[in-house]
Amino acid sequence: MTGDDDYVYDEATGEWRPASEMKAATAAATAVRDASGNILADGDSVVLVKDLKVKGAGQTLKQGTVIRSIRLTDDPDEIDCRHDSIKGLVLRTEFVRKR
Repeated sequence: MTGDDDYVYDEATGEWRPASEMKAATAAATAVRDASGNILADGDSVVLVKDLKVKGAGQTLKQGTVIRSIRLTDDPDEIDCRHDSIKGLVLRTEFVRKR
C-alpha cells in the first residue's frame, strides 16, 4: 500500500472504502440545501417560498422576497442573512429557494 491508498471502514455499508471517497461522501451529506434541493453557498441570493412571521420584529416577510448575500451557519438547516428592515435574521433552509 502507498500513502494514496488509505482506506476507512464505512459502518453504514460494512465495507472498506478509499479515504478520498469517504471524504467526498461526507462533504455531500453535510452540504446546505434549499427547499428545492439546490446546494447553497456563502453570498448566494435566495427567495422565500412562503410568508414568514418574524418573531420579535412584528412583521411578515412575504413569499417571493429576495434575500441577498446569505451566510452559512454551523447548522445545515439554518442560514444567517440580513433584510432591509431586519438585522440578524436567521432563516430555515426549508423556506428558501436559490435565486
